Amino acid sequence: MDMKKWLLTGTLISMLGAFSACDNGSSTDPDSSASVPNSAGDPGSSGSIPGSSDGLPGSSASLPKSSSSLSNDAPPQMACSEIMYHAKDSKLEWIEIYIAGGMDMDNMQNFFLHLSGAVDYTFPAEPLKKGEYVVVTNDPTEFKKAYPTFAGRLFGPWDDAQNVKLFNEGDVVNVKVQGEGDVSCAFSNEPPWPSLADGKGRSLVYVGGNAAQPNSWAASKADGGTPGVGGDQWVAPTNVRINEIKPYKAGEDSWIEVYNAGNQPVDITGWLVEIKRRNQTLSIKSGTVPAKGYLVLDANTAFDDELIVAPDGGEFYLRGPQEGDESSIWVPATTATSGVIDLSDGSTAQGPLATATPGEKNSALLVGSLYINEINYHPATANTTVPFEFMEIVNGSDAAVTLYSASVQKGWKVEGINMEFSSMTIPAKGLLLLIPETLEDVDMQAFGITTWNADFVRSTYSIPADVQIVTYKGKLSNRGETIAVKEPFSKETEGGITKYFYVWHDATLYSDNWNGLTEADGFGFSLHRVDKTTMGYEAKAWEVALPTPGKI
Repeated sequence: MDMKKWLLTGTLISMLGAFSACDNGSSTDPDSSASVPNSAGDPGSSGSIPGSSDGLPGSSASLPKSSSSLSNDAPPQMACSEIMYHAKDSKLEWIEIYIAGGMDMDNMQNFFLHLSGAVDYTFPAEPLKKGEYVVVTNDPTEFKKAYPTFAGRLFGPWDDAQNVKLFNEGDVVNVKVQGEGDVSCAFSNEPPWPSLADGKGRSLVYVGGNAAQPNSWAASKADGGTPGVGGDQWVAPTNVRINEIKPYKAGEDSWIEVYNAGNQPVDITGWLVEIKRRNQTLSIKSGTVPAKGYLVLDANTAFDDELIVAPDGGEFYLRGPQEGDESSIWVPATTATSGVIDLSDGSTAQGPLATATPGEKNSALLVGSLYINEINYHPATANTTVPFEFMEIVNGSDAAVTLYSASVQKGWKVEGINMEFSSMTIPAKGLLLLIPETLEDVDMQAFGITTWNADFVRSTYSIPADVQIVTYKGKLSNRGETIAVKEPFSKETEGGITKYFYVWHDATLYSDNWNGLTEADGFGFSLHRVDKTTMGYEAKAWEVALPTPGKI
């Protein structure tokens, strides 16, 4: 088959929307855990995943869709399998990818195989076979020194490698074919991501599920990871997790609630709780978490020293005696409780809770003044009047909101699109339209776009004058990623480095694989919010409809 001729017909672009790298579960029981096979096998085998864990207790990652079900002449389905974003005592970074299903590539340039997002790299005119693991690095010379026995195929450096790095705080790597987002792979050193991969010598290994979710990744068992090969072993996470945290408030003491998702009680006597902001580690005096049950640890009596949870929030870690006995949570700035909720796809989400529920299943995540109203994350490339991505934010409160904190000297931000606001105000019940600063993968001439800016959008789509239009530098992933609206609450400076703490108003981790919402994935529809009573992590909080930029 003449692949170049076939690709030029546009068939690949239209077919890619029908495939996804993951399959979501359907469990709604917060105590249930989806099982993950102990052995990976060949990535082309049915139901396989690129790593194994010697058993994975407490895993809530759902199994990926079997890419082997794709015929050998179907478009190639790409996948990320391993990421080294923060090597120990080294600036070396690398990303491992492979074709999980579909056809081999006779020539990677014919398919325009490339990376975007955190880094940019276009693969050369070479073949790539299904199931072959290849590595892209920022420094091929240092990579060969670090892995002298590496026998696989190595590519790099990626574009502008002297200045572009995988930020430890987190980002998304998009593996794309022919300009389309084939898979989006997230990484981060912040909770709930495993700290063993943060400068402690381990890599991140994909273990199954939505590659944009932290539940889908684990730390490698091998120091330095295992680049270029499949069947990676990972560190199995614990069944015990931090489930809810109550910060200090006048007249009310702090506490931490622990949940055990396993079938056996767990003695956590001597387990450690680390409060990173205070550089403090406390030891639990005694306690057993019942199977499928909860244990509330009082701040004054449960530890060898007083537990102090400041309203500014921060990172909290629970660690046991065995490697992998780690649970972490990022507590946002709040005087209310924060915690973890189980989602219907088998994953989890963290954030402020609507009500405190010590010793019980957590309540819904609390929505603040501002919420995400519409997301056009993967616009159609033809037969549409809205060929560009955008998102909307609505002020659901009865008062105007200024998107800049004079006391903290910091603007509100939208994580996921690399946006921070300057001094501007959204009126009560007002709407804010966010559009990309530059257009990617849009045939401007075909759509009659001569000049791309806010004025063009306002005039072309009759955006009301009271709707402000702001541009962002980032890009919405075609597959799915976390988008969060955050308000600066406080800051602290140590060693010349300033760290900011935020109130979380709303967040979502949208997915192109959400049941009933796949028409938003390149077919001319967008996601519209229908449930504003909780944060937008669940598919049921959204519906698909034609894009309506600038209109509620």
